Formats: sequence, structure tokens, C-alpha cells
Amino acid sequence: MIRTVTAATLSLGLALPAAAFDIDAMTDAERAAFRAEIRAYLLDNPEVIFEAVDVFEARKAEAEATDDLALVAAYSDEIFDDGHSWVGGNPDGDVTMVEFVDYRCGYCRRAYNDVEALINGDGNIRLVVKEFPILGENSVSSSRFAIASRLVGGDDAYKAAHDALIAFSGEMTEPAVRRLSDSLGFDTEAVIETMSSDAVTDVIMANRDLAQKMRINGTPTFIVGDQMLRGYVPLPGMKQLIDQIRADG
Repeated sequence: MIRTVTAATLSLGLALPAAAFDIDAMTDAERAAFRAEIRAYLLDNPEVIFEAVDVFEARKAEAEATDDLALVAAYSDEIFDDGHSWVGGNPDGDVTMVEFVDYRCGYCRRAYNDVEALINGDGNIRLVVKEFPILGENSVSSSRFAIASRLVGGDDAYKAAHDALIAFSGEMTEPAVRRLSDSLGFDTEAVIETMSSDAVTDVIMANRDLAQKMRINGTPTFIVGDQMLRGYVPLPGMKQLIDQIRADG
């Protein structure tokens, strides 16, 4: 005789230890009835599916956050003091924010004003910008221009190039690069020559290597203290995280 599996039986079975509930020990008929009961229960109570998804996403996010903490700890020297990335804001600030940026990334451009407002409004944040061009040749050329500007003209030149590239929407052809460089008052010939140098390539490759180790595949990605933010975070969220990091000491 086929035993009917009721919702109560199902609940009891799910509550029992794994050793006490062995679906493989069921007959084919019992297994079919069990599966039919599950299906009927879910159709009658579809909200359970969404509840399960919410629990899954929460557990996944918690696991990813734990993994990110370990990654930040493992590669902290490369993240915060690589020796080749531009450092702005307050170099002696009590909190360091690192941004992986691609100038052709719409969300990087959207985040730019929020980052500027945060750094200028706070006054005690150390900002590190890592060139991470991932959106094609125009992205690579933009990063080469920014890095070359710093190598030729120093930190102030880099900041000027960075700000200009965030707003620049044209193709990064050589004539366009010359016009941009001239408009910023750079030594254009030196910048263009440096753009193709090994020194610039080494910076980009080092950042890409770090991103791979950190499992970073999109921009913007922020590392603030020991926390990693994978994607755009509006200004209030950034401020809240900074406050939390300072409160945790």
C-alpha cells in the first residue's frame, strides 16, 4: 500500500536528523508521493521560496564578506602601499580608501562626485587610486595617460589628468591625447612618449595582478579599512562605513 505523505509528515521529516530521514530508503511510490507533497506545499505557499532565497543570499553575502576580510589582510601591502599608485586626500588620514577605477566606467563617473565630496568634506581620509582599465583600448589609453602624467609631472599632474579623464567622453586617439595634454599644461611630448613605456605597463599589470588575487572583476571597487565594496556606493553609504570603521577603532 502506498503511504500518503502529508504536510505534517513532511515537516516532521525535515525536522528529524539526517540519519532518521533517508529518502533513499523510500520505495519509488513513497518517493513520488513525497515529492508531490513538496510541490503541492510550495505551490500553496510560494512565499516560502522567496524566504529561502533571502536566507541563501544573506548567507552568501556573509561568506563573501568573510572571504573579503581575509583577502584584504593577505594583500594589505599591495592594496594600501604599493609604491606606484597616486595618494590623495589626507596622506596621514586615519582611514584609507582605495578605489579601482576605469575612466570609461559609468558607475566610476557616477561615484567620482561622491568620492570627492567624501574626501573634501571629511578631511581625514587617505585616498589611493588604482588604475584598472578593463573596458577596452580607450580605457587602457586613458590609464596610460594618467600614469604617464604622474611619472612626468608628479602628483598634481596626475590629479588634473584623473579629473579630466573622468569627464572625457571622446576617443583616446593621439590627436585627442595631445589636445587634452596641452589643455592641462603638460609636457605633451614627454607624456606621450612615457605612455608606451615599460614603467606605465608595469603599473597596469601590477594592478591587474592584484585585482585577480582579490577576485575583483568590476569597477568601481573600493577597499575601505578592512572592508571591500564591490560596486558603486552612494555618499551616505560611504559615510556610514567610515563612521563604522572609526567606531570599531
